[in-house]
Amino acid sequence: MNTIYHLSSCSTNKRILSELPLEQFELIDIKNHPLSDEELEGFYQHTQSYEALINKRAQRFKQEGMEPNGQQEEWYKELLKSHYTYLKRPVICYKDQLYVGNAKSTIESLKSAL
Repeated sequence: MNTIYHLSSCSTNKRILSELPLEQFELIDIKNHPLSDEELEGFYQHTQSYEALINKRAQRFKQEGMEPNGQQEEWYKELLKSHYTYLKRPVICYKDQLYVGNAKSTIESLKSAL
C-alpha cells in the first residue's frame, strides 16, 4: 500500500500533498494516528537510522532544551515514539521506497518515481 504520513495542520505538508496524485495513496495524519512500533520499524528498515527520521528543527527540541547531536539511536527511537512532532515529514511510502522529509530533492525524486 502506498501511504503518506503527514501532519494535516502543516502548511508545507499541505503544499506537497497538493502536488501529488492523492488517489494513489492512503493518507495518515500522524497527529491523529501515532506511529505504531511496526510502522516505525518499517521506516527504520528503509533508512537504517532513527536519526534520519528525526525533525531536528522541531520546536520541542528548543522548548525542552535538547540538543539533537551525538545521541544514540535508541534515544532517537524513543523520541519518535513519544511525540509526533519529532518525525520528519511527510514520510511517503511508494512502491517499496521511502521518501522522508520535505527537501526539494526528496519531493522531486518521488515525483520522478510517480
